[in-house]
Amino acid sequence: MTGQVRTVDGRVAGRRGQATRQKLLDCLSEMLSSSPYRDVKVIDVARKAGTSPATFYQYFPDVEGAVLEIAEEMAKEGAALTALVKGRSWVGKAGWQTAEELVEGFLDFWRKNDAILRVVDLGAAEGDKRFYKIRMKILNSVNNSLTDAVKELQAKGKVDKDVSPAAMAGSIVAMLAAVASHQKGFQTWGVKQAELKPNLALLVHLGITGKKPTK
Repeated sequence: MTGQVRTVDGRVAGRRGQATRQKLLDCLSEMLSSSPYRDVKVIDVARKAGTSPATFYQYFPDVEGAVLEIAEEMAKEGAALTALVKGRSWVGKAGWQTAEELVEGFLDFWRKNDAILRVVDLGAAEGDKRFYKIRMKILNSVNNSLTDAVKELQAKGKVDKDVSPAAMAGSIVAMLAAVASHQKGFQTWGVKQAELKPNLALLVHLGITGKKPTK
């Protein structure tokens, strides 16, 4: 964590305070992995961190405020997803590799941050603009680069001019997010993780290029 860390009343937290604050966030993250978001209480987070509710309130206004902190940090990590698409080739074998790496990176990111992403999705679905902005920040890291990729292919005459780059990119990103959040559900359909990735990559490649991939 970089920059100055402040308490709720505006004081700069010292090294010990920063460590306590981070421990509270780590404990909250762990609890979100095993408990429904709305069941997590300040007193339980504080107890797990070995401190008091009063200490929790020094750093966060409530559980939701702490969750937003975790979500913001995750969104910063999510910005790295841009590298999976930006400036990458979608032509020939390189195009298939780009599709594969995008799918793998996207699914891995979702799996790693599954607990906090569930809360972000819930907040966004309920119309909380703070959670909606965080969700869009993550999705835009891929969406904008995919839009540019379709435009570039159109400029080279490789994709039909009737295709809307923004609509195609947005549809693919929405599909990736839906599949990523449903990864465990595929197992109940008898779909193995090893089968999911190449088939999803095929859909992504078809959407962006309009062609079957060269493997």
